[in-house]
This record gives sequence, C-alpha cells and structure tokens, in this order.
Amino acid sequence: MKPHKHAELIKAWADGAEIEYLTERKEWVEKHKYFPWWETSEYRIKPQPKADVIQFWCASCEPLKRPLENNLKLTFDGETGELKAAEVL
Repeated sequence: MKPHKHAELIKAWADGAEIEYLTERKEWVEKHKYFPWWETSEYRIKPQPKADVIQFWCASCEPLKRPLENNLKLTFDGETGELKAAEVL
C-alpha cells in the first residue's frame, strides 16, 4: 500500500506541529483540525518566527580616560532586521 502523499506532515500534525496550507491566492493559512488532507493541496509546518537580535554598544563622547562600558542596548526585529528599540543604559 502506498503511503499518503502528506504522510510525514500528517504525522507531525498528530504530534502537535502547526500546519498551514497554500490557498488559491498563494497565501499560507492555518489548517483547521477538521479540514481534510487533500492530495492535491500543498501543506507545510508553520515556520517559527526568528528571535529578535539584541546588541550592546558603547556610545561615549568622553575622552578615553577610563575603561568604556556598554551603555546602549539596540533591539532588532528578527524577521526584518529593522531597529525596534534603543535603550540608554
């Protein structure tokens, strides 16, 4: 007997993975638990969002008389790389 085309995704879904399907508009949408597994449809495990990136910097205008410490915290969006927040420490 030939396994279902989406057997691996069905198993992942049964183990708790979030599954999405591709609509006619080419958008990924969450698959509802009662929606059938069509062999002609395209499915995927929902991608996990990338974590934000945090960087610490030293921003000082004083002459180098003492060891400098990081006093600026920058948070960048993990998906877009755009600056989300800047904090003076």
